Amino acid sequence: MENYAWEQDAGPSAEPLGERERGVLQFERQWWRHAGAKEEAIRRQFGVGPTAYYQLLSRLIDDPAALAHDPMLIKRLQRQRASRRRRRSQETTTAQAPLGGRGGSVPPPHGTGTEGDNLPAKPFG
Repeated sequence: MENYAWEQDAGPSAEPLGERERGVLQFERQWWRHAGAKEEAIRRQFGVGPTAYYQLLSRLIDDPAALAHDPMLIKRLQRQRASRRRRRSQETTTAQAPLGGRGGSVPPPHGTGTEGDNLPAKPFG
């Protein structure tokens, strides 16, 4: 596996954005104009895989220099990231909640003799 220089960048910077960082922000501003899938456009334009690209983009989203360079784009990307995190958190919470009130994640199959356990008793008469 290759190591790219941009995978070694650490944390937000206090200095102005470099050419590569400005290029990534420009790409994010108008990636939909590229033919084909975004991942393929990333490979063509930057010569790296999507994982390395998104790692750099994630750091840029938190970089004060990127915010100063393009505040509208960075704020939009921050909102999108927060929305994805909330959705994943909700999906995780929902997936962990037991169903049926029996402590398990799946209700018992029909014919187990437990179908009427929660029904009120019928009066005689």
